Amino acid sequence: MTTAIVTGAGDGLGRAIAIRLAADGHSLAVVDIDPASARLTCDQIEAAGGTAAPYVVDLRDAVAIVDMVRRAQNDLGPVGILVNNAAVFPSGPFLELTPVDYDDVVAVNQRAYFFVAQAVGRLMSQNGGGAIVNMGSITENGGWSDMAAYVVTKGAAAALTRALATELGPANIRVNCVAPGAFPTRAEEMHADREAYSKRIIDSQALKRRGSVEEVAAAVSFLVGADSAFITGQSLNVDGGWVMR
Repeated sequence: MTTAIVTGAGDGLGRAIAIRLAADGHSLAVVDIDPASARLTCDQIEAAGGTAAPYVVDLRDAVAIVDMVRRAQNDLGPVGILVNNAAVFPSGPFLELTPVDYDDVVAVNQRAYFFVAQAVGRLMSQNGGGAIVNMGSITENGGWSDMAAYVVTKGAAAALTRALATELGPANIRVNCVAPGAFPTRAEEMHADREAYSKRIIDSQALKRRGSVEEVAAAVSFLVGADSAFITGQSLNVDGGWVMR
């Protein structure tokens, strides 16, 4: 097996993905801005018999990104998997969004994806290949209010996926995107009426239940594994049939 880097792995989808990839046999570089959260994910992986190390990084810092990727390979072994998952998700009216607010969302959700993939791609090219998954969102399909900056960056994740799949394919690096729907994570705390929000989600889906973070992790596991060896440049919606295209 190989080393997998998962950004934003201290909570929610990122934690579930890290735990699943560790169960698949990979060594995990658990990347998060919060030391306690990163450590907790590592503790859960290690308690299950896996190997993990925490890397506390502000992904707004491109120099720190390169250093983190280098340290992860030195500490854990050749990097063969990257999951670009870290994201911020402010909510507010488009007409009130400030340049500072917008730039922060882009720095974490878009710019960091680019530069983490670049640093990892350089190593993968030397290591004989690998697999990258960029976490998108079904919100890129439109229809969501008060999330314009987030939606823009998630559309960019899908576009970056296609660009990198084309450019990195000759180096045996596959790049795909997973676009989740709405899952029960801390991100839902922004909604005042959680019960009404959950009902709206279920009403929008073909499958009439809430999905689990483990189901998103399973999709990522497939896209970085041997069973998807001839799949690249694709976006996979994991949303219970909310968006069909």
